Amino acid sequence: MPAQRPFATKGNLIATKKTLSLAKLGYELLDRKRNILIREMMLLIDEAKSLRGSIEETYSEAYTALQLANITMGVISPIADTIPIEQSITLSGKSVMGVELPTISMNKPDNTVRYGFMNTNSQLDKAYIAFNKVKEITVTLAQVENSIYRLAVAIKKTQRRANALKNIIIPNAEETVRFITNSLEEKEREEFSRLKVIKAKKLRESK
Repeated sequence: MPAQRPFATKGNLIATKKTLSLAKLGYELLDRKRNILIREMMLLIDEAKSLRGSIEETYSEAYTALQLANITMGVISPIADTIPIEQSITLSGKSVMGVELPTISMNKPDNTVRYGFMNTNSQLDKAYIAFNKVKEITVTLAQVENSIYRLAVAIKKTQRRANALKNIIIPNAEETVRFITNSLEEKEREEFSRLKVIKAKKLRESK
């Protein structure tokens, strides 16, 4: 069902032109925001790929060292129980074009050994250091992947709003401007013709 046209008045023409101008400005701002968010997301995607490769490599190194430690030392669960639980992770945020992105921070992993050297070996040390590195990478990867998700959602919303302006609101406003302009011009032509007829009639009457 087509939208109802406003009355063809100069006031409505001015108001519609103002609406059109604001809609075009809104579209430009949304398009700029979308491009910035896409650029930010692509950078994070590259970073996530690098982190995933690094974490897989580090996990492989850590589990290999852990297996060798188990083979050479026996089951090391009692030693693992001496490692403190990580409690230094904090969550804050930053804003990118109005999109809140998480910032996850953690104290730098402490590679100070928590076990004695009497009944341990270098394989356990390697596993301990590697798992500390895994923990650090995991925190960074969680921040990056969550940011990518939030940016993707924001980009989708921004795209939807930009499309509504570009494909619906702006064309409707432009059509309304044309309709009112043509109607006013037609009224002016009719008024001009009417005045010519009146003038001609008066000239005839005055002879």
